[in-house]
Formats: sequence, structure tokens, C-alpha cells
Amino acid sequence: MPVRKRVEAFVDAVVNGDHGEAIANFYHPDASMQENREPPREGRDQLIVHEQAGMRRIQSMITHQPEAVLVDGDHVAIAWTFDSVGKDGVTRRLHEVALQEWRGDRIARERFVYDSATAWQPVSSPDNSKD
Repeated sequence: MPVRKRVEAFVDAVVNGDHGEAIANFYHPDASMQENREPPREGRDQLIVHEQAGMRRIQSMITHQPEAVLVDGDHVAIAWTFDSVGKDGVTRRLHEVALQEWRGDRIARERFVYDSATAWQPVSSPDNSKD
């Protein structure tokens, strides 16, 4: 079961931008991640490779402070907002809830829940800012 300070350290690592490093430091070697109801990706090394590949496809990622972080024993829920700035300069936003199962002080399983119809919709472009 994670202590709240450990969960907060994970949140800080993600907000500060190096998602691959956060995976390396906070996930079990046999951890899994799952997008909505898609098949899970398995193994920390593969999770890092997948994350790094995604980051190479964009210009930058802005991770906002979570709206909520709930810790209940081995279960953690985090309400995230991410802004992805594409190589085309367009900013797209994702609101998601990460449902995590921790084993000790590391994440063993994580499932991301979001509305796929509104995921990564543009919120601004180089020519026209929208909020």
C-alpha cells in the first residue's frame, strides 16, 4: 500500500514532464497499462518504450496539476488533464482518470478512463487560440 507522500511524488514526476522516467521510478517491472477497454500493455520496459515513442511524435506535453488524487489502500485514482502540442503547433487536450492498483510503493496495474469521442480535441492552434 503506498503512502500518500509516495503518490504525491509520482504526481510531481508526471507533472514535471518526464513520463518515461516516472514509469521507470514508480512502476513494477511486470506492471501493465490499459487504455479504456483496450488490451493492456505489459512490462515496465515496454511501457517506457511506448511512452517515449509517443513523446517523439509530438512537440511537447503539458501535464496540469490533477483535479483530484484519491488514495484508498492499494487503490489510487488521479483526475488528469494533458495538453499535447503537436509538431504542427496545435494543442490538443485529454481529460482522463487513471485508476491504479499499487503493490507496495509501486504501481502494478493502471487503466486510463476517458471519453474517446472528445479525447485529444484541439483547444488552440498557432493561428487561433481557444480556451
